[in-house]
Amino acid sequence: MARWLQIRLLTWDVKDTLVRLRRPVGEEYATKARAHGLEVEAAALGEAFGQAYKAQSHSFPNYGLSHGLTSRRWWLGVVLQTFHLAGVRDAQAVVPIAEQLYEDFSSPGTWQVLEGAEATLRGCRKRGLRLAVVSNFDRRLEDILVGLGLREHFDFVLTSEAVGWPKPDSRIFHEALRLAQVEPAVAAHVGDSYHCDYKGARAIGMHSFLVAGPGHLEPAVKDSVPQEHILPSLSHLLPALVRLEGSPWGL
Repeated sequence: MARWLQIRLLTWDVKDTLVRLRRPVGEEYATKARAHGLEVEAAALGEAFGQAYKAQSHSFPNYGLSHGLTSRRWWLGVVLQTFHLAGVRDAQAVVPIAEQLYEDFSSPGTWQVLEGAEATLRGCRKRGLRLAVVSNFDRRLEDILVGLGLREHFDFVLTSEAVGWPKPDSRIFHEALRLAQVEPAVAAHVGDSYHCDYKGARAIGMHSFLVAGPGHLEPAVKDSVPQEHILPSLSHLLPALVRLEGSPWGL
């Protein structure tokens, strides 16, 4: 006999799902460098940041926790390497810039809430859903969410630094389920990464929604994700949940 599905827990990615940087990384870095008397092109810094971040993530995954690093030291290393790749050879001149950037990116003022995020979170709460964060972020996330007025919507916040496992590792999703005391079949995850969010959650039996604006999905990804799982914007989530819960479960 068919039962009707009722989602009880909704877990959320944060960066580029609920919030984003107010300005591109290159501009933030260039502005702070200028305040310290160092002129570097924003475009060069933006490109260099992408390279430095990728290399640091490969050499020291998840903020280098298994290598004895802290997330602060990890990020300072990314900034130093970014300026080096952008042509700045005086590392000592970059140290105070790196320290200031770390503090700036801890501030809610550097971030902005994406359109529709607050209304969607309130709507989810009104439906009786429990909400939680599952994010590949560092220890600063909790304070950022508080400063942006979003923390109150969530029962708990799990970061990859705190639990030691980054998405798509199944253990971070299982920890969220354990804390909420729900089974994966009655939980869903929302995020903007096909690999880390969508596939990571589905691999353990959770439902999943992929936040992706028009034209933002690669053809191969688009072909592998059912249309009803794709959210062109956050305002599409609640209708998608209604459709999901209107499907029979346990046939």
